[in-house]
Amino acid sequence: MIEPWVSSWSQLVYSWFHHEPFLPQAPTWEFPRSGPLSGANGALPWIIFERDRATFELEFPELRIHSIRPGMPFRYLVSGGVSLRSLMPSWTFRAWAALEGALSRRTDRCSMFAQVRLIRT
Repeated sequence: MIEPWVSSWSQLVYSWFHHEPFLPQAPTWEFPRSGPLSGANGALPWIIFERDRATFELEFPELRIHSIRPGMPFRYLVSGGVSLRSLMPSWTFRAWAALEGALSRRTDRCSMFAQVRLIRT
């Protein structure tokens, strides 16, 4: 799964430029039921798989977290995301990928998403 992730960078982007709530401090895994995409908590994957990992492992013993790889701090944004036109020419993709690769040691500060791999046991 590719899921939103919590970092200093993502909190800035999701809090100021995204329409869905992004609440890493939410005390539970629940969120208010409302219209499509308006009541969700974008930080929920991080809450479940990182912050509350021990709870996840207790509640879902048939699932094991194989790996979590945070990344993609810029490519998603400059590509225009889901609904906007691309902000970068396609020929710059490798340069953006190289920049993100150079920042890979700082994923705790600059990631926006994480690849989460689960295995059913």
